[in-house]
Amino acid sequence: MQWRKDWQAASGSFAPVPPPEHPTYDVYAAIQAALDEDAGDLGDITTLSTVPEGTQARATFLAKASGVLAGVWVAHAVFARVDPAVSLSWARKDGERVAPGEIVGEAVGSARSILVAERVALNFLQRMSGIASLTRRMVDEVEGTPSTILDTRKTVPCLRLLDKWAVATGGGMNHRIGLYDMVMIKDNHIAAAGGIAAAVAATEDYMHSRGIKRPVEVETRTLEELEEVLAILDGAGGESMITRIMLDNMTKKDAEAKSGLDVSTLREAMQLIGDRKVETEASGNVTLDTVRVIAETGVQFISCGALTHSVPALDISLNIETQQ
Repeated sequence: MQWRKDWQAASGSFAPVPPPEHPTYDVYAAIQAALDEDAGDLGDITTLSTVPEGTQARATFLAKASGVLAGVWVAHAVFARVDPAVSLSWARKDGERVAPGEIVGEAVGSARSILVAERVALNFLQRMSGIASLTRRMVDEVEGTPSTILDTRKTVPCLRLLDKWAVATGGGMNHRIGLYDMVMIKDNHIAAAGGIAAAVAATEDYMHSRGIKRPVEVETRTLEELEEVLAILDGAGGESMITRIMLDNMTKKDAEAKSGLDVSTLREAMQLIGDRKVETEASGNVTLDTVRVIAETGVQFISCGALTHSVPALDISLNIETQQ
């Protein structure tokens, strides 16, 4: 797609982190939808009313909080979509830490164009930077452990690629980006299929019959369910399609435990898995306060929906001055 080619052309200057792969997602379509939503049927009637045509301006992007910058290329693309004649320059790159009072970039050109692009560009930039900032804090918390921080599909509808791009910019790893790139057999699939063994067998039949090769993850919520999956793995003699086991909510809040979280069941689960050649993932009760003690169990991946479903935006403003 054209947007990927355009990102590639700019990646060395201010957008070094590659976007997640997706066969159909179009960032330009998302930007245009946001601009159309803002413009409605009359456009920016405030700007059209108050700012004379031909007025030129210089606008600076100002960080008002500490965090990690993400979404610079997307903000840049918003301005280019509104008015290619607006000149943008960036003092900071995606993935870099910013502090309050730092100017991260500037736009020079038509005042009307800058005002039309302002809010949409900031919405993308602030949200993506908020996600990247929280991700970096969580990644820092597990430093020195074998655990990698993952995102989930708990994203804003139609912004999933951007949300996950922000996670990658913050140093996390993307889990599956949709329903098509990984099989994830969860509790509802297991219930509808008639049990774990039936769900796994049906998955393997479906994948083999269609020649589809994708990772397969199975969710377990108890040690008994985990033992069922391990029996499937052991019985297959290394031929099972299962590549990862999710250990879901095998922790519980306990004020007397380290970080307020009892991870004894999760630790026992990791001992049961032992040295089998299968990836492990923990989910549930993952916060900045608890992620370290979860990581210390030795689990390979820790997934956290809060990275994208309820993250606060990073405070960034755009300050405009007209030019004579």
